[in-house]
Amino acid sequence: MSKTHLFFHTEIGRQKPNSIRNKEQACPFCAREKLTDIIAVDGLIIFLKNKFPVLDNTFQTVLIETDECDSDLSVYSKEHLHRLIRFGLTQWLKMIESGEYKSVIFFKNHGPYSGGSIAHPHMQIVGLKEIDYHEKVVASDFEGLTIHEQNGTIFSISTAPRIGFYEFNVKLGDIMDISAFANYIQTATHYILNNFPFKMNSYNLFFYHHENEIYAKIVPRGVTTPIFIGYFIPQVPNNIEWMKNDIKEKYFSSH
Repeated sequence: MSKTHLFFHTEIGRQKPNSIRNKEQACPFCAREKLTDIIAVDGLIIFLKNKFPVLDNTFQTVLIETDECDSDLSVYSKEHLHRLIRFGLTQWLKMIESGEYKSVIFFKNHGPYSGGSIAHPHMQIVGLKEIDYHEKVVASDFEGLTIHEQNGTIFSISTAPRIGFYEFNVKLGDIMDISAFANYIQTATHYILNNFPFKMNSYNLFFYHHENEIYAKIVPRGVTTPIFIGYFIPQVPNNIEWMKNDIKEKYFSSH
């Protein structure tokens, strides 16, 4: 029988610094000279073992995106953005191809409602030794209304969201050209934080390797609906066509 639950070490969890909610907390990622167990470096990007491995039967890593603590993916220069996404995909695929894990998850938390604890921009790549996340992923998770398309890379808004309400999808066209893929991810995060129809300060970014395709899903985060928490029933808003057009007008209009 497949394993379905991850076990969380609460004692380790209590030791984790929280600079999202506690602004007085010193940022561990800013003290770059004190970082240990570094796996790879690319310019300002550092990939290392997670100092607080709270999840049982996993290999937890952190990808520090930049040396600027107050920055965010939504405002990176195109050069740094493309370098970051290319580097992250490379490290993720290396862990997948190692064959050491049942599956490997790659994600980012941003903001107080994202489930993260450290404000400094970072992502996480976690090798799961007993759980295959693919068992809970279906093709319809990435279906949606197309917002924009470039060189086979497709940016859409979900018509069958996994959690409910608004979810943005990006399907990678060519692994050798990730520029549109990275740009669309940035557009989604910028829209969520700056142009959403109501105030939003948090999002999650998830990557999926599904049926030989690579996808990113960007999810605005607020308080999760009780209908999903209690019954796993996602809700679909009736204005996703409007939001598709709003993003096209704000980011892809030629005017």
